[in-house]
Amino acid sequence: MDNTQPVTTLFLDIGGVLLTNGWDRHARQRAAETFHIDYAEMDERHHLTYDTYEVGKLSLHEYLQRVIFHQERSFSEEEFRAFMFSRSQPYTEMLDLVRALKARYQLKVIAVSNEARELTRYRIQQFDLSEIIDAFIVSSFVHLRKPDPDIYHLALDISQSPPNQVLYIDDRLMFIQIAELLGIQGIHHIGYQETHEQLAGLGLSALQGQTV
Repeated sequence: MDNTQPVTTLFLDIGGVLLTNGWDRHARQRAAETFHIDYAEMDERHHLTYDTYEVGKLSLHEYLQRVIFHQERSFSEEEFRAFMFSRSQPYTEMLDLVRALKARYQLKVIAVSNEARELTRYRIQQFDLSEIIDAFIVSSFVHLRKPDPDIYHLALDISQSPPNQVLYIDDRLMFIQIAELLGIQGIHHIGYQETHEQLAGLGLSALQGQTV
């Protein structure tokens, strides 16, 4: 990044940065235990189906019919959906940090995320994400998935931000590396403290009077 250019825009992943991952391996393992499902079979069917669902070509009902309810179960689809949604929890420190940076520096904040439609809608509403995020470039909304470079081009077009004024935070290193090929600087998010320090080192401090 040309350091003479100020950061005007944040691109943020949602799962793993602002919130827990919505429906990852750990959540699926927990679901298998809770509902007494064969995890190996469930996981195989998930991997054969999830990319199509995550890019917005299947509804949650269709995904669940393929992965869970292809056979008779002792629980309802509504019960399973409720369990899926309950896995989402906020990373409060990160949400507060982004909120403070947005207010202090008048930043545009754009979500660039691979997530399914129903889960994303739930998470936006449940955690008031629209209060801090200006646009949601989500795989199920735009029918593109990271690491496809086109999703980053779309985010740049929507935000109307030049790449050298964008800072991208994601917990997946490869996604950061691909964005960097487009001239977007990235922070590989490991945890709140490390990301807070890297932001401050780039001149984005949430604390009034802090020098960098």
